[in-house]
Amino acid sequence: MIYLDNASTTPLDPDVLDAMTVYLKEEFGNPSSQHSAGRKTAVALLDARDKIAALAGCSSDEIYFTSGGTEAGNWALKGACLARRGQGKHLVVSAIEHPALIESAKDMIKFGWEVSFVMPDKDGVIRPEDIKKAMRNDTVFCAVMHANNETGVIQPVEEIGGICRENSVFYYCDCVQTAGVLPFPANCCNAAGISSHKFYGPNGFGALYLKKGSPILRLISGGKQERGLRGGTSNVASAVGCAVALENAVKNREKNNAKIAEIRDAFVGRVLSEIDGTHLNGGSYRLPANANISFDGCTGENLALLLDMKGVAVSTGSACSAGAVTASHVLSAMGFEEDRVRSAVRFTFGKYNTAEEADTAVGLLKSAVAQIRSVRA
Repeated sequence: MIYLDNASTTPLDPDVLDAMTVYLKEEFGNPSSQHSAGRKTAVALLDARDKIAALAGCSSDEIYFTSGGTEAGNWALKGACLARRGQGKHLVVSAIEHPALIESAKDMIKFGWEVSFVMPDKDGVIRPEDIKKAMRNDTVFCAVMHANNETGVIQPVEEIGGICRENSVFYYCDCVQTAGVLPFPANCCNAAGISSHKFYGPNGFGALYLKKGSPILRLISGGKQERGLRGGTSNVASAVGCAVALENAVKNREKNNAKIAEIRDAFVGRVLSEIDGTHLNGGSYRLPANANISFDGCTGENLALLLDMKGVAVSTGSACSAGAVTASHVLSAMGFEEDRVRSAVRFTFGKYNTAEEADTAVGLLKSAVAQIRSVRA
């Protein structure tokens, strides 16, 4: 299989698995326990938190472990809004956010909160001036992601963070797609979420960066884990794996980004030049892995299915929305017509992909597009 869906999930690095295995088979004590087995895993958990914090450029007590990016986004939005209830009732959320933020914002509407969804420009960029325009005196929360998960377009988070600071608005920056790829934006936001399976770490684990002094209430009540802000037995093996994976990603960031971008650019160049009726969605300032392309006369679902049958794994958008056959809310927000939106396929490359795989994928893609168009003709 040629795997071109790395924005959905990445394979587990071998050294990450090795590091985790120790805490799955040998050192399995509950870190909240008082005995020696618990103390050993408590130290491992502490070390993992320290390592992730150092890589993120923040202090260890600003890192909270979660089950992933979805939980981090839910916690940030709901926890920050509830902590400031009575001070305001308005949220500003970009219209291209991950469903974790979009749906969380819609949840808050049911409880009397008001939300302004800010649209991107035609290149998929959320303009800082539009964020500023959406702010009100009662705005307490803003969410604009670091880079979009469907198009890979990188957002002007420094400017947006500055606007939020000026207006005393809690700013959450979804960094699920950028952790280990771009420098972590701890200096410009109140909170940010990461998910380890996006950078060759374990599934079902992530972290919330929460800047000291930022108001938030807990989402999961229980024990005193995560300094009393998130109950539940700590996942030591995944914390250790996440730390190793993030360290690898940051250490090899420039090399990996250059290799991935070279393969991606060659792939895109061939697709756009060799297949008529193709359109690259989103501006040029994007993550090195992403290519979102629409194909006239096709549907993204049919094309992804046919490519899968030919041994190429791709997606039509966010993995969290793949089960629902609906038009991409991201491409729709960018103003594209329905046919272009529904014919889009997301190709995302990773460090284990090769130029030969990309060339093979182009040939199989050409065949699949021709097959679909011949049936529809």
